Amino acid sequence: MNAIEIIKKKRNKQILEKEEIIWIVDAFTKAKIPDYQMSAFLMAVYLNGMTVEETAYLTEAMLHSGVVVELSSIKGMKIDKHSTGGVGDKTSMILAPIVAAAGIPVPMISGRGLGHTGGTLDKLEAIPGFSTNMTLKSYKKQLQKINAVMIGQTKEIAPADKSIYALRDVTGTVESIPLITSSIMSKKLAEGIDGLVLDIKTGSGAFMVKQEDARRLAKSLIGTAKEFDKKVLGFITDMNQPLGNYIGNWLEIVECVKILSGEWVDDLCTVSLTLSGAMLFLAGKAKSIEQGFKLSQELIKNGKALQKFFDIVSAQGGDISYLMNFALYPKSKVHEEFKSPASGYISAINTYQLGMAGLELGAGRLKKEDIIDPKAGIILHAKIGDKVSKGQLIADIYTDDHKKVALANVRLSQAFTFSSKKPAKLKLIKEIIK
Repeated sequence: MNAIEIIKKKRNKQILEKEEIIWIVDAFTKAKIPDYQMSAFLMAVYLNGMTVEETAYLTEAMLHSGVVVELSSIKGMKIDKHSTGGVGDKTSMILAPIVAAAGIPVPMISGRGLGHTGGTLDKLEAIPGFSTNMTLKSYKKQLQKINAVMIGQTKEIAPADKSIYALRDVTGTVESIPLITSSIMSKKLAEGIDGLVLDIKTGSGAFMVKQEDARRLAKSLIGTAKEFDKKVLGFITDMNQPLGNYIGNWLEIVECVKILSGEWVDDLCTVSLTLSGAMLFLAGKAKSIEQGFKLSQELIKNGKALQKFFDIVSAQGGDISYLMNFALYPKSKVHEEFKSPASGYISAINTYQLGMAGLELGAGRLKKEDIIDPKAGIILHAKIGDKVSKGQLIADIYTDDHKKVALANVRLSQAFTFSSKKPAKLKLIKEIIK
């Protein structure tokens, strides 16, 4: 085999054989073909797509480029969740301890912030001492002991994905459903899971802005999971406003602890507990998603979910004293108020602009080498459907750099739309795809 013939075949919209896909992935991972040939292959896939079988072969090739974790010695169905990301999306820190508290092992390998969306690893690392780096031996040991582990991708897991993603990022081939699918699923399958719940975001703060695109991605992910005989459920959820009220790494940890302590934030709790309910259903701990939702509520109410979160944090080196007393955490040097520029109902929120405002404040990376300020972020006091008066406080802004406030204010001014009529309530769970 050679790269030129495989590139031409996909360029000409022909279906590739399993051996051809495995060969080109293996050759690139081992540096036997140059970047420019892999770039040409990725662009051919971007332009012409892949069948379900081709996508599964690509996933398999990337999966077996590294170690596949063997968790058969750990009792029970191993269930994880994957979200395509959004602004204020902190569901992982809520549902992982809930599901683990129910006795279900949750092996979770997460990512960092991407563009305007926040990353689970960055949020967890806002907790002083928390380590997201772990050997696979320690990963299995912690999962055995407390039913949950939350780490980043190790060098042993799906190294082909890491190399290919870096190339996609600079060749305009990120937004390809087969390439997104193989990237996500190769990492998730390498965790050693038996089942997966997918949360595909759609709306102004999501990568898949259009619902039909989110549906296509969900079906591709589900189809690939089934090719590997994994139990899977897909949800398309709303990202037309931030999930919850807190945006920024430490601020989102605070909101998670409040919810695990019993506070109810309607949109965030509804989505988080629906997803945890689905995980409990897949694992056989509940007879339906609805029953799983109620069990999740019980595990919060009796304190077991919060204690499990403390157990996870402690096991990974985090100092839980900051979670028990938020006042111990360092304060931002600058705190500004953003007041409503108009009166009326908030009828729409450009969630992308809010995500970018968080980045401007230091809550994420605008450049690869940027250092995140874990304290930086935004607390919202009004969302879609709320009636506000001109000059009313609708957001608190936190940063260590006064110059960044002006940049964030520009974003916030562009984020809110007002009307004289109350808008319809957003549908949080748009579709369930089985």
